[in-house]
Amino acid sequence: MSQSVPTREVARRVFASEYNDASYTFKESDDERAPLYLLLPTGERANRVFIVGTLTEKEDVGEDSEYWRGRIVDPTGTFFTYAGQYQPEAASALRELEPPAYVAVVGKPRTYETDDGSVNVSVRPESITTVDAATRDRWVAETAARTLDRIEAFDDEGNEYARMAREQYDLPVEEYRDAAVAALQSLDDADELESEPPA
Repeated sequence: MSQSVPTREVARRVFASEYNDASYTFKESDDERAPLYLLLPTGERANRVFIVGTLTEKEDVGEDSEYWRGRIVDPTGTFFTYAGQYQPEAASALRELEPPAYVAVVGKPRTYETDDGSVNVSVRPESITTVDAATRDRWVAETAARTLDRIEAFDDEGNEYARMAREQYDLPVEEYRDAAVAALQSLDDADELESEPPA
């Protein structure tokens, strides 16, 4: 008799501009332990995400115990990440880090409905690691490629998540293509600045 071992979900690469537009969560079964997915507007489900950017701010917003909020910026926008006693390694990383710093974060999407009915999205980190500029640039390039792949497949007939995204969001996916292209261009611009000889 084989025991089915639960496998960890693939951590999806997504830019902040798309991530912050995502607000719809769903489960694919009634099992209480079934993973909760965030539906990305480009037609992909995400139970975990992989983001890289610049940690620009951190703050202990906890009242009774430490609860760290980190602000991480990529070329398209801002992610917020929160870590407390249930994420001890990530909380410790946020406590120790000094902004600005390039960081890689793997974590779970979290949605929170505000009093006015809008939905805020954040990342509950499993891990936060310091990385270098080359790693950040590679993430931007790979995330742009994955975003463009999702947009390419958006109109495929069998793409159930794209169909869900159309129903839930009614957002023009071209915006995310533009954001991905702009993110790639920001890398080229940075390269040009670095390669220019000093005046």
